[in-house]
Amino acid sequence: MSKIAYLGPEGTFTEEALCRLEPDAERLSCPSIPAALEAVRRGEADGAVVPLENSLEGAITSTLDELASGEHLLITAELLLPVRFSLLARPGTELGYVKRVITHQAAHTQCRGFLARELPDAVVISAASTAAAAQEVSLPGSPYDAAIAAPIAGERYGLVEVASDIGDRTDTETRFVLVRRPGPPPPPTGADRTSLVVFLADDHPGALLEMLTEFSVRGVNLTRIESRPTGNGIGNYFFHFDFEGHVADARVGEAISGLHRVCEKVRFLGSYPRADRVAPQIKRGTTDAEYAEAAEWLERIRTGRF
Repeated sequence: MSKIAYLGPEGTFTEEALCRLEPDAERLSCPSIPAALEAVRRGEADGAVVPLENSLEGAITSTLDELASGEHLLITAELLLPVRFSLLARPGTELGYVKRVITHQAAHTQCRGFLARELPDAVVISAASTAAAAQEVSLPGSPYDAAIAAPIAGERYGLVEVASDIGDRTDTETRFVLVRRPGPPPPPTGADRTSLVVFLADDHPGALLEMLTEFSVRGVNLTRIESRPTGNGIGNYFFHFDFEGHVADARVGEAISGLHRVCEKVRFLGSYPRADRVAPQIKRGTTDAEYAEAAEWLERIRTGRF
């Protein structure tokens, strides 16, 4: 049985994502995203499930930064998890008696409408995570009446749902990834995503355009781009790219090779099946067959076989 680390404690959305990605795995709770990834690097876990981006709040920067540095790790799978918040309390608690609520700041932000409408006089206290908030409410003598957390947290800590689906947006999703130590990527499925980290060789006019051109001329569609500071002074950045396709695809391999030629460093973070199973629209002239035919044509010219 494999062991998979995750951002704990028990009852987080990350644990729910792990249960869906690796339902039979032994679970290792970690106090932070870097700790979960470091457990993989040290061999204490076979993989880690961590959040990468949220449809409402954007990229999870601690994950981006950790994947860009340290010992190499590869993304092998992803999951889109709907974010559903519940108001959890000890059995017997009624909504009208809830005066002190504890939750993570992000959950508080996403549930402001419910709180203003249903609990306008309640005091909301911040916790390290939604799961930690649920755990706090479950303790004997807790000063908190309820927690805003994932439904799975209620199952873990013996709490009941006083109200469900209390988020202001019903379409919010978080993208989670399964990360393992380096090895061959999963085989292409026809609906794949590839992730890279790219460091500029030097800062000059058109540097970002040069990188984007490597994708554009080969018909590779970007699905996400993020800039992050390198830490080496103001104005120095590296870039995270997600894009359609698999490293085994000719157009993707050519784009990555092109970036390798013009950039200081390119870190390959993996090619893996897309969670939404959306296949790319392949531009004319960029299929594997067309790349192969063009290579054969060029070889005939080089050898005088017109």
